[in-house]
Amino acid sequence: MTGWRIGMAVGNKEILAALCKVKENTDSGVFNAIQYAAIQALRQEDGNIKKMLEIYSRRRERVLEPFAKIGLTFIPQKGTFYLWIPVPQGRTSIDFTTTLFEKAAVVVAAGTAYGQHGEGYIRISLTVPDRRLEEAMERIKKIF
Repeated sequence: MTGWRIGMAVGNKEILAALCKVKENTDSGVFNAIQYAAIQALRQEDGNIKKMLEIYSRRRERVLEPFAKIGLTFIPQKGTFYLWIPVPQGRTSIDFTTTLFEKAAVVVAAGTAYGQHGEGYIRISLTVPDRRLEEAMERIKKIF
């Protein structure tokens, strides 16, 4: 369900009323099937949430290890299934992304693909299967 999202807002009644007015005039609302799936998930999927958090935590640690070995240490984000990793000093996002692709055959996203504030970072997804992620990390270790 990539791209299918649901969210909520809580807060000041007048501010939320204004937000609702903006939403009414900018989109038509969340697709009903997504709303029903979200209700079901909120009611019954606690076990799956815990399982997914464990999977992403394990994958996050597997990605952090090789980057720490090449001196790229940072406090990882825990609220997402992506990691924003700083590039080595003196490198640009595009340059480092290109190096990983050409020398390790690993595809990551350059931070600049997400706007000017992404410069200096690459983004790695933790949504790929463990075996594939481990292979990518082994390839990265070999080039450094």
